[in-house]
Amino acid sequence: MNQTAFEAGQHSGRSLADILASLPNGQAAMLPVATARAAIAHSIVPIKDTEWTSLREGLGRVLAQDIASPIDVPAHDNSAMDGFAVRSIDLLSDVPTRLQVMGSAHAGSPFSGQLGQGQAVRIMTGAVMPAGCDTVVIQESATVEGDSVLIPAGQLPGQNRRLKGEDLACGRPAVLQGRHLRASDLGLLASLGIGEIAVHRRLRVAFFSTGNELRSLGQTLDPGCIYDSNRYTLHGMLNRLGVELIDLGVVPDEPDALESALRSASQQADAIISSGGVSVGEADFTRAVMSRTGEVAFWTIAMRPGRPMAFGRVGAACYFGLPGNPVAVMVTFLFLVRDALIQLGGGTPRPLLPMRVRSAQAIRKRPGRTEYQRAHIEIDDTGEWVARIAGNQGSGVLRSMSEANAMVVLAHDQGDVSPGQWVEAIAFEGLL
Repeated sequence: MNQTAFEAGQHSGRSLADILASLPNGQAAMLPVATARAAIAHSIVPIKDTEWTSLREGLGRVLAQDIASPIDVPAHDNSAMDGFAVRSIDLLSDVPTRLQVMGSAHAGSPFSGQLGQGQAVRIMTGAVMPAGCDTVVIQESATVEGDSVLIPAGQLPGQNRRLKGEDLACGRPAVLQGRHLRASDLGLLASLGIGEIAVHRRLRVAFFSTGNELRSLGQTLDPGCIYDSNRYTLHGMLNRLGVELIDLGVVPDEPDALESALRSASQQADAIISSGGVSVGEADFTRAVMSRTGEVAFWTIAMRPGRPMAFGRVGAACYFGLPGNPVAVMVTFLFLVRDALIQLGGGTPRPLLPMRVRSAQAIRKRPGRTEYQRAHIEIDDTGEWVARIAGNQGSGVLRSMSEANAMVVLAHDQGDVSPGQWVEAIAFEGLL
């Protein structure tokens, strides 16, 4: 089995307590979300293992090295329009100019001759500019008369011409390391003639749920028991990140079982995610187990939902202990774990893009914590984006999360929201 980042000697060497103490608000009884995010980011050392893959298999992978363009793009000056390639020096400024048409140029079939005074070439979009020509007159403006063309006055030198290297000059960076490759990136690299790329290996993430009341799908529900949903929401969100998944199932609330699960996970994965076992009362039980397997900090975070959380290291792996309530699991993953996993996998964290929307209703909000309200956003009759809170906002009510298409984010210091007030929203598209 390949070594994980910390087994390979890349541990940062700083304890979680030291990192937290160095951050603003790091000693607060309830950590602001920004402080918790910073503590996690400061604790993570990205994996270094790389591999080569074909360009077709590169979608969603993390680029492991900068790629510089080996060629100029475009490789030659070329026409941006269908029309006539001319020498601007031949054009009269106040009256039309008649030029003799000497041939044609097409994309992939350039004109090979040399133009003289008073001559032009019929040219198609993408064709190489003939030697000596610096301007393209669009065909709609020109009048063809036999083997000559009449060019109206008012043409601008250099118009409708794309310059060599205008898009990307040879030797300039094309795509930078740490980028999660998108379809447009693959197209760009293909245009440079690059067929193989170096990428970070896929991050390995182990996850499990804790709770004696939890049952897996297919099992009988005993009185007081519920089906485990958290592993399925985590599975879906982790799949969006393109990581390798290790599902360890449901772990009973027993010290030996939890310790065994953590040790097993740390031998297989770069990161471990558990749900449940970190709220008040449960944290002491988990803390005792963690003291034997690694280093962990239990935090009360000033956020709703998702207040209790643990973060640390189990052996070589990063550990994220999430709450047990289904919506709290999803919120803490999106706003505290997602970027950390991207960073751990060698990628550049991709901030969730906010949009400004008007609240369709009043929202009660207490300053001193960040709140994440499930909402449905849509365009109203006036053409503005508006947000309507989606159903019951309890942290255990997964239905309202399913019905929502966005999260309204109410900032730490923000108070009550009035109808029509601008608020920040994060759309779920591409995340869930």
